Amino acid sequence: MTLVLGGTGKTGRRVAARLAERAVPVRIGSRSADPPFDWERPATWAAALEGAASVYVTYQPDLAVPQARAAIAEFTEAARRAGVRRLVLLSGRGEEEARRCEDVVTGSGLEWTIVRASWFQQNFSESDMLGWVLDGALVVPAGRAPEPYVSADDIADVAVAALTGDDHLGRVWEVTGPRSLTFADVAAEISAATGREITVIEVPVERYSQALIDAGVPPEAAELLTHLFVTVMDGRNAQATDDVRRALGREAGDFADYARAAAASGVWDVPGAGR
Repeated sequence: MTLVLGGTGKTGRRVAARLAERAVPVRIGSRSADPPFDWERPATWAAALEGAASVYVTYQPDLAVPQARAAIAEFTEAARRAGVRRLVLLSGRGEEEARRCEDVVTGSGLEWTIVRASWFQQNFSESDMLGWVLDGALVVPAGRAPEPYVSADDIADVAVAALTGDDHLGRVWEVTGPRSLTFADVAAEISAATGREITVIEVPVERYSQALIDAGVPPEAAELLTHLFVTVMDGRNAQATDDVRRALGREAGDFADYARAAAASGVWDVPGAGR
């Protein structure tokens, strides 16, 4: 049985669905599951881990937050005691805080695979950025570097391969899309897919967190989003990798294909707007 933490999230639900398609028993790790799993309530972990041979580990809200390393260390030890053999950790590409969490997993004595990813393509359709697309403007900090946005489907495929096979043991995969895009490029791709003009509004970095709060983003989420924008989009992750192809034997999904699929799903439809 595989425990999928964050099993209702962007990557977790995809991992769970793919495992189920392979007839792999799956337990969803979330606050609403039975038994529940809550990162902030370690007392819930034992029941969720019972009988699990492997775990897909995603940490909420992000491995960049100060408490993440301690939580990952405590969970990894709980998993070891519960008889778990394999951990697949979704990590953050270019995040120093995430590397410290990786060190916990790689030094645990368990089988492990690290899947490093940065910004998801699906951030524009399945999270706070969806509101910006619907409003017709991407609000971003000024001067950010291009990003090779990765598909959550590619992340899930790599994670499932690592959970179900031995070829990925002891590997660190840095998964990206096939090309790097600026926010202007992203806006152009979404505009082409939706038939609506999507613009970019750049806000000075020092005012960005407040701009998010003014737009209705909760303060803690605004602080984290600003931190991620300012750090991992400073150019350190601008280069695309070929790790999806190396891990799966196929090319990574392109942003243009994602945008067309998202537009076709209706998630970006705005009442009264032409397509």
